[in-house]
Amino acid sequence: MITLSTISGAFVKAGSRILKVFQYGIKTADECSPFGDDSSPLEGMTAIYAETGEIGEPVIIGYMNERQLAAPGEKRIYSLKDNGDISFYAWLKNDGTMQLGGTADNLVRYAPLNAGLSSHNSQVVAELNKIAVAISSLGGTYVPGLVGMDVSGSKIVEIKTL
Repeated sequence: MITLSTISGAFVKAGSRILKVFQYGIKTADECSPFGDDSSPLEGMTAIYAETGEIGEPVIIGYMNERQLAAPGEKRIYSLKDNGDISFYAWLKNDGTMQLGGTADNLVRYAPLNAGLSSHNSQVVAELNKIAVAISSLGGTYVPGLVGMDVSGSKIVEIKTL
């Protein structure tokens, strides 16, 4: 039989998460989850409790999700603060983008950013050499060259972050 239960606690024993649930009294059950998924529910969440063919070996097979926002074809994972508020999320959108904790800024690619900064540094050094030559010749003229930095190639528009 599959029923709904309220989570009243959780602990890990021998590498397996055991959940305490309130269902006609306090019971415990092992948690079932997809491979590679390690998450612990908050107290008060509604769990899906199921009896198995082994007497005394019930399992929690899932939780009622009260924060669904994903559109068709999207995947969203998130963590919660103790009070139930969203702490952080990763949202794979169906438009080919990803939000990582928010949408306020962009991530960058290191190699193009580093190349841009290296080029800028070379230009600054060249200008400083010109200044040194002008000063050493006393009376020489100094016309500064253009120095700029373009790191726009480092912007990743497919992933948004805080």
